[in-house]
Amino acid sequence: MLIRPRQKVWKAWLAAGLWLLLIAIESTDVLSASHTSRFLYPLLKYLFGPIDLMKFYYWHGLARKAGHVVGYGILSVLLFRAWQATLPLPGTRWAWRWAQVALFMTVLVASLDEFHQSFIPSRTGTWHDVVLDGTAAVGAQILLYLLLRGWRSHAAQEVLL
Repeated sequence: MLIRPRQKVWKAWLAAGLWLLLIAIESTDVLSASHTSRFLYPLLKYLFGPIDLMKFYYWHGLARKAGHVVGYGILSVLLFRAWQATLPLPGTRWAWRWAQVALFMTVLVASLDEFHQSFIPSRTGTWHDVVLDGTAAVGAQILLYLLLRGWRSHAAQEVLL
């Protein structure tokens, strides 16, 4: 079944929009560190037995930062796909234009997210998280480049030599 260009664009933007909605929900008080620790600590204690509270808070913090990296890395990839579908370049799988706009939009969302969190008493909006999110977006774009353009073209050149 052939997917029409308009359907491809719509599906790509829908995926990015749903991921943005997830980020917006995660930005609320409902998923603040104090709320997630309320259900995570008892769950881990049930599964693994007694847990030192200080160690739990340490690992809980790392897990939350890992969530930033994964979440914003995925957002960057989804935005790349959306722009790839919106501004197609025939025969091109990776373009700097798509990566650049995806990076800009990811950092913009991260900045707005942290700004929003600065108004929620149970959250902290910090520029450190924007840097972390932006770094995750850059890493995702590098990975996309290597997967879509870099590795394949280098492998093809080696075969020709």
